[in-house]
Amino acid sequence: MFNSNKKKSGASNMNKSVKSDTANVSSVNMVSEGTEIIGTLKTKSDIRIAGSVDGEAQVEGKIIVASSGHIDGNIDSKDADIAGRVEGEVHVSSKLTLRQSAVVEGDLYAQNLVVEEGATFNGACHMRDYAAEKKMQDAEEVSESSEADEKDSVAV
Repeated sequence: MFNSNKKKSGASNMNKSVKSDTANVSSVNMVSEGTEIIGTLKTKSDIRIAGSVDGEAQVEGKIIVASSGHIDGNIDSKDADIAGRVEGEVHVSSKLTLRQSAVVEGDLYAQNLVVEEGATFNGACHMRDYAAEKKMQDAEEVSESSEADEKDSVAV
């Protein structure tokens, strides 16, 4: 009455669809309150820091520093939302948000900046389109290396 082959093929199809669905879900990493990381933190996805990081944070996505979070080092990310304490430079290629409870001791570099009333930062603020500048800088480096290659070649 029930064909066992149909059950197997249906189950394998279901597993395939589950795998493809989970592959499209973006992940968010978390450093929980009470957790301390010493060294360079690197991630390709978003991360939320409620504990402490003693070192640089390199994030390709968005970094969220909760009010209990503390970073003693530089931040380099696409977006940042800071409610905790950061002692170091903050480099953000897109949007930087400083929440009311944020305390930043260091220079800020961002394309867009939102500062809530009560947020504190001691340092300089630099606002530019850093992504466009980096592309121009990369293009200049490629052009310079091409010119150097031409100078090294000898006509025969």
